[in-house]
Amino acid sequence: MASLNDIRSTFLDFFVRNGHRQVDSSPLVPRNDPTLMFANSGMVQFKNLFTGLEHRDYTRATTAQKCVRAGGKHNDLDNVGYTARHHTFFEMLGNFSFGDYFKEQAIPYAWELLTREFGIEADKLLVTVYHTDDEAANIWKKVAGLPDERIIRIATSDNFWQMGPTGPCGPCTEIFYDHGPGVWGGPPGSPDEDGDRFIEIWNLVFMQFEQFEDGSMKPLPNPSIDTGMGLERIGALLQGKHDNYDTDLMRSLIEASAHATSSDPDGPGKVHHRVIADHLRSTSFLIADGVMPSNEGRGYVLRRIMRRAMRHAHMLGAQDPLMHRLVPALVRQMGAAYPELTQAQPLIEETLRGEETRFRQTLDRGLRLLSDELARLPEGADLPGETAFKLYDTYGFPLDLTQDALREQGRAVEVAGFDAAMAEQKTKARAAWTGSGETRDAAIWFDLAERHGATEFLGYDTEQAEGAILALVIDGAEADSAAEGDKVQIVLNQSPFYAESGGQVGDTGLIKTETGAARVTDTRKSGDLFIHVAEVTMGRLERGQGAALAVDSDRRGAIRANHSATHLLNEALRNALGDHVVQKGSLNAADRLRFDFSHGRAVTPEELAAVESEVNGIIRQNTPVETRVMTPDDARGMGAQALFGEKYGDEVRVVSMGRHPDSGKGTNRDTYSIELCGGTHVKRTGDIGAFVLLGDSASAAGVRRVEALTGEPALAHLRAAERQLSEIAGLLKAQAGDVVARVKALSDDRKSMQNEIAQLRRQLAMGGGAEVAPKEINGVQLIARRIDGVSGKELGALADQMRAGLTNGAVVVMTEDNGKATVAASVAPELAQRITAVTLVQAAVAALGGKGGGGRPDRAQGGAPSLAALDAAVEAVEKIISAAN
Repeated sequence: MASLNDIRSTFLDFFVRNGHRQVDSSPLVPRNDPTLMFANSGMVQFKNLFTGLEHRDYTRATTAQKCVRAGGKHNDLDNVGYTARHHTFFEMLGNFSFGDYFKEQAIPYAWELLTREFGIEADKLLVTVYHTDDEAANIWKKVAGLPDERIIRIATSDNFWQMGPTGPCGPCTEIFYDHGPGVWGGPPGSPDEDGDRFIEIWNLVFMQFEQFEDGSMKPLPNPSIDTGMGLERIGALLQGKHDNYDTDLMRSLIEASAHATSSDPDGPGKVHHRVIADHLRSTSFLIADGVMPSNEGRGYVLRRIMRRAMRHAHMLGAQDPLMHRLVPALVRQMGAAYPELTQAQPLIEETLRGEETRFRQTLDRGLRLLSDELARLPEGADLPGETAFKLYDTYGFPLDLTQDALREQGRAVEVAGFDAAMAEQKTKARAAWTGSGETRDAAIWFDLAERHGATEFLGYDTEQAEGAILALVIDGAEADSAAEGDKVQIVLNQSPFYAESGGQVGDTGLIKTETGAARVTDTRKSGDLFIHVAEVTMGRLERGQGAALAVDSDRRGAIRANHSATHLLNEALRNALGDHVVQKGSLNAADRLRFDFSHGRAVTPEELAAVESEVNGIIRQNTPVETRVMTPDDARGMGAQALFGEKYGDEVRVVSMGRHPDSGKGTNRDTYSIELCGGTHVKRTGDIGAFVLLGDSASAAGVRRVEALTGEPALAHLRAAERQLSEIAGLLKAQAGDVVARVKALSDDRKSMQNEIAQLRRQLAMGGGAEVAPKEINGVQLIARRIDGVSGKELGALADQMRAGLTNGAVVVMTEDNGKATVAASVAPELAQRITAVTLVQAAVAALGGKGGGGRPDRAQGGAPSLAALDAAVEAVEKIISAAN
């Protein structure tokens, strides 16, 4: 039986042999289609080739494209796990022609691959064509010898593909496999077409027209081919399965889930395993492509998928995070075809483990709320939408997760009520989604940039300037004016407002004209175009007006100080930790700075102190901060570091600051920090003020994160720490300088008292110091009993102490602590050669309903649910000793 990996390779190799370029799958996050949340077909990465906007050095291509359908208009999330062919992640096999071959070659390629390479019986195949596409129908007759009854003409859009309301379009032909009369369903176009007898396995799209706004169509000068074949679907067919989840790849993931949860893959938890297997693929590939869980955009869709899988793991009885433990099984199956999966494996595992750990903290509480709400409703009644929204808004439960939980009880959610609650929330906090090539209204910014050119930035030298209003955009459309209360995006010919990039947040401030004023709440960037997000606060703004522009100076000053401190921090970290330190992300906001960097372990307090001291030393130098513009090669030649997230053109700004401590000592190091950076900075290092590191934490696999404060926030933090120290000193009745010594003394006293208490507990447990009479069995002095008032940690030492007074003796003691039972055994060394402590512990634990136990031959320990079967445990120990030789 061919595996899915074999089938993928066979498909790609076939088309490579026929002159196609094998092209790697594009990332799941499309960079050339702002209308899509995720890549959902193979043609996405070739869109600009089909429209003529882009040209490559090949005219034929073949791909195995990773796809996700879990958000927006392409959303299969609700059906995953309950049907045979729905997935959030799937692979689309395709072959493409960009003005090269057309129908007369595409159809023979398809027929040869299916019938010869894959060995599918020809009489099991039938096709559909667009009802007017006589050309395709005749080619099918000629190439495949199909009779008319197996060439079904479809007059609907099912067999006519369009890229959008305008642009390339054309008829398509779909290839179906007939599973035979033993499976219910009718052929395509019939009333029973939704059955499973006739299953579509491949779609060939013939792009031969261009559609215009008036509805007219004209033939394309270079007709093209775009095909799509789902690997999971064709794999099921070739492996003799009717269910995609029974294919080898999916089955391996299902069995990994079953093994990790000690459950039957085909038992009552079958749906749970299918959901976990599917969602493991989509979440892992999304993380590998840079999507991280969040509360908006793609990150929110990822979080929904993750949490849905995690709820199903919870329903299987998994007590600890599960998903990250399944990643190696996925990498074994798909890592060879998609190397990015292997490369990102540590990040995927860490992200899944962290998200599931956090989600489990709220899962039980959310499910209890859901259960309580359902208990108040009539039997079988739907859950009110407001309650479902509360679960989403308060506990992080997406609607589909709640619907999934209710489906198992035969209930539903009043979706209209949920939508109303969601709409109300959106009116209170409307979030804009930005990103080059990813915004829904990216086309308008592209047009404006084409029309007006790049925004000239004046903010390096000034925080106030004048500019001309080139465009006003309201609700995604250009407007001639904006009135008081309008939310508007403003494009200027020049601006002192810094647009968010390179870790530095966007500026805020005011825009005033002769007729009105607007408050700028953010500044963003689309390409080289600056977008001033604003609200008109007075009068009206009009396109073409001149405007006075003023940046919020105090806020800019704080951001500027944090950004400059980030440069110093970067160098200080390299000096303290090594040259392997590379920036992985940053945030330079008004109230703090955050810096992510490559480093494989936690930064010690001593290292943090050294870094903080070094940065403050450079700040106190109060040397000028210099900027120069040069070519990237010249900048790197002088040792400038390129910062994470920056894009560099023909010229770059090089920011230098600080005097190196070794300057003048015969080295070539005169300047402390030299970096390529397009952000704004202080004039002198002293303008940063104080610098305080807040600590170190993990950000991702091999990436650490530090946060810091500068200026007034840093001083406020130090003052607060000083007040706290003073309060502690008062409570300890000590001077501030003596607090550490006083606390250490108290800690030592506490440890001493704890030891005394533990000793007293052991004495009480042993009968207040009186001897405990052993029982002699088979020549062995045995003490086997329950002891109360001691912890499980103390039990082993207590067993040794009790055994010390015995000749040829063994002690087995048991206690209950924090709802769990602990068993400890101590055996005389000369006796341990024939009766080990491990054997005694395991026997007692098993009698108590537990498993395992281990240690050394003379000392061992184990755990059990309770001591309810204490007598049986003692009897089991005595039985082993009685039977010993």
